[in-house]
Amino acid sequence: MRLKYWVTKKPSQTKKMGETLAKKILRTKKGPRIFGLEGDLGGGKTTFLQGFAKGLGIKEKILSPTFVLMRRFQILNSKFKNLYHIDCYRISKTKEILGLGFKKIISSSQNIVAVEWADHIRKIMPKKTIWLNFELVDKKKRKITTKHG
Repeated sequence: MRLKYWVTKKPSQTKKMGETLAKKILRTKKGPRIFGLEGDLGGGKTTFLQGFAKGLGIKEKILSPTFVLMRRFQILNSKFKNLYHIDCYRISKTKEILGLGFKKIISSSQNIVAVEWADHIRKIMPKKTIWLNFELVDKKKRKITTKHG
């Protein structure tokens, strides 16, 4: 398992990190496209995903789908067709997310899937998931750690 970490000192750096990662994913021929985001409330998960979506060329405003659980955004001019942004903060049973077609969504090579609070559904996340942990260091500083095999 490879671990890397970054420290961002302001939200714009967290967004930029997300944007950079998205552009890297778009250049890959194949490989991981499932992201599990976990960590502190207010740790920067949604801020990161705002930058990530921008890096994919998505113009729509990215808000945390806490109450709707899932949002789909179209990706244009790419081998990927959709970004699924899923928020499991309110999920208490994995069958709730399975009922939304989670297995089909994560199995399509045309989808990029970002799951906030993925630790709530860890047992059904694929083995190839790239995990990002967001830790509050202080009011503005975040430590973001990635883990993948």
